[in-house]
This record gives sequence, C-alpha cells and structure tokens, in this order.
Amino acid sequence: MTTFKITLAYDGAGFVGWQRQANGVSIQALIEDALGELDGRDVAVIGAGRTDAGVHACGQVAAFTIVRDLRPASVVRALNAHLPQAVRVIGAEEAPPEFHPRFGARAKTYRYRLWNDEVMSPFDRAYAWHVPGPLDVAAMAAAARRIEGRHDFAAFQAAGSSVATTEREIFSSRIVECGLWTGRESTIGSAVESTIQSAIRNPHSALLCYDVTGSGFLRHMVRIIVGSLVEIGRGRQPVEWIVGAIAGRDRAGAGPTAPPHGLFLVRVDYGGALAAGS
Repeated sequence: MTTFKITLAYDGAGFVGWQRQANGVSIQALIEDALGELDGRDVAVIGAGRTDAGVHACGQVAAFTIVRDLRPASVVRALNAHLPQAVRVIGAEEAPPEFHPRFGARAKTYRYRLWNDEVMSPFDRAYAWHVPGPLDVAAMAAAARRIEGRHDFAAFQAAGSSVATTEREIFSSRIVECGLWTGRESTIGSAVESTIQSAIRNPHSALLCYDVTGSGFLRHMVRIIVGSLVEIGRGRQPVEWIVGAIAGRDRAGAGPTAPPHGLFLVRVDYGGALAAGS
C-alpha cells in the first residue's frame, strides 16, 4: 500500500465545501469517489483544511493510501480523468504512511481578493468581493499588521464553533498589491503606503488583496478579519479598534463576515521534502 500526498486547485462555487456532507457535493466526496473507482475499494481522503462552501483553493493538500501500484504522475492523470473540470489535481508525490495533511502542517496561507471600484469586473465577480467607494488602504494595512503574533481569536470565529482552543499564531498579515497569485508578491511597506490611495484609483489596480499566513485558523476567521479591515478602510472604525476586538474575545465586537467567494486557500507548508506544491 502506498500513501500519496496530492495538491489540489478548485473553484468552490457550487460545492458545499471540502468536507463530505449528507446534502450537496463536496470536494472530499468527489476525490473519494474517484479513488474508489481507481482502487476498487473505499478510500478515505484527509484534507489539510476544511474550506467552507464557496471558498476556492489553489494549494489545498490531501492524503490517502491505495493498494493499486501507481506512480505519482499516473495518480494525477487518473484522478483528473474522473474529476469535474472545476477540481484539478495539480501535483502528487509519495509520502510516509504517517503523513497527516492537517496535523503535520506548519503553516497555511490564505488570500482574500477585493475589487475596490464602482464597477465590478465581470471577470472577477465570482472570485472577489465588490467593495465600492473609497478605502483607506494605508489604515487597513496598519490594522492588518496588528493581527500578527499569538492571540486568542475568539472574536474572529463563527458562532457555534467548538474547538479546544481559540488561540492561534499569525506569522504574516498584510494587504498586498496583487494580480494572479505567483507567490512572489511583495507586501506593502510603510515606504509606499502613502501612494496606495492613488494607486487603487488606477483601473489596473482595482484589485486589492489580503494575505495571511498562520499556524491555523478558526472557522470563518479570515473572512471576519477581512470584514473588520473593510470597516476600518471605510472609516467606520479606527486602526486600534481591531486590537480591542481581539482583546474583547466577543464575536459581536468584530466586523462582519466577508462573503466566501473572495477567499482562496493558497498554500500549505510542511517544511523539508513535504512542502506543499513541491
């Protein structure tokens, strides 16, 4: 039996999320069903993160063990032949039997895309939150950096969540200049923050992104952070308000939850030979 680690990209629209559910089509179910045909038995697939309904991924990681003797390239071809076009396996490699995509992850990176212009691009409408009107992007960038570090993020989780602890460590939390994800975008530093307001008025710069890397995330955590940053960008709250929201540990003290379609799971990092996408 061989354990494989696969990297996936998918358009989350029309799916109930990563996790198999009784109602609706999930990414996990699609892969398990494809592997069932491939291996001739039920195959359990474990994912690195449970993306919600409507959330996308360009670097989700999953693992499974199969009996059939296949090389990684054959796994990619065979799975993609059974999966819908909205879900693609973009890489596969053999992994140790003990590899666990979720528990073994050292960090996860998410990107949230916002379209800050009066008119929404028809080509981005399914992959970015339309936020018209002026935004104080420098204030949003300053507030984003306040999130970095180890904190109790109870105020930034969906109601009804049950987790052992709401403490998480955020390694990087930045507003970035973005287009398509390349993994090489530079974060906006203080030296250029004064130019942001004029930059986003450029028709080619209407797309604004928030990138966050952390040890782990609570349910809806990134989307609530984004909703809070937009409140600051609109001038409804000061920069330091987000610090108070963290300290208050009360969901009512943070901003609204941004819609799911602007969120992407970009990368899962493991270190060494099992770095996501390697």
